[in-house]
Amino acid sequence: FQELIPFIKWVRGTFSIPVLGLLLFASVALFPSILLPSSPSMWMAGLTFGYGKGFLLILSAASIGVTLPFLIGHLFLHKMQEWLKQYPKKAAILRAAGEGTWFHQFQAVTLIRVSPFPYMIYNYCALATGVHYGPYILGSLVGMVPEIFVSIYTGIMLRTLAVASDERHMLSVVEIVVNVLGFCVTASATIVCTIYAKKKLSAMQSEEVETLQNPIL
Repeated sequence: FQELIPFIKWVRGTFSIPVLGLLLFASVALFPSILLPSSPSMWMAGLTFGYGKGFLLILSAASIGVTLPFLIGHLFLHKMQEWLKQYPKKAAILRAAGEGTWFHQFQAVTLIRVSPFPYMIYNYCALATGVHYGPYILGSLVGMVPEIFVSIYTGIMLRTLAVASDERHMLSVVEIVVNVLGFCVTASATIVCTIYAKKKLSAMQSEEVETLQNPIL
């Protein structure tokens, strides 16, 4: 972690806090539209702003990050619909998210965000499934909460270890216990949410495939 110190000092010395916040906001908001990962920016937000401000910055930027591809998807709507028709079984999860009531769509979108499904691809495919923007944006933000907290915690952890390495002192027992417990709780919660989401999505996918194979006449 010694290598992080020059980078952290360079960032803090080059950019003021408001400018850095603006850059991080822009990257989290725009990177998903060009299929670039925004996780490093989320780590940096946690490292710089901590849980409270970091969470608000990331969540507000993420709302734009998932909205832009949804709107851009209008340009490729026909192609996306054709793709869904060509791969009915693979697209069953996506189709299920666009059906049913408002709450069903919200629940399905939330599960997709929590699961390991490539969320940047879903950003562009969502519109083709017929999902409404309301449940899409709300489900997206709720489903991204675990990822946001993991990213913020990662940034804070990197900062703690980097500073300890730079000052050449060992972490105190309390700091070690807090960091270990924080990591265990964060990792456990993420794993549990992911497993639950995968099971629920698998059930929804099975129902959708069965409906496609045995349509109600």
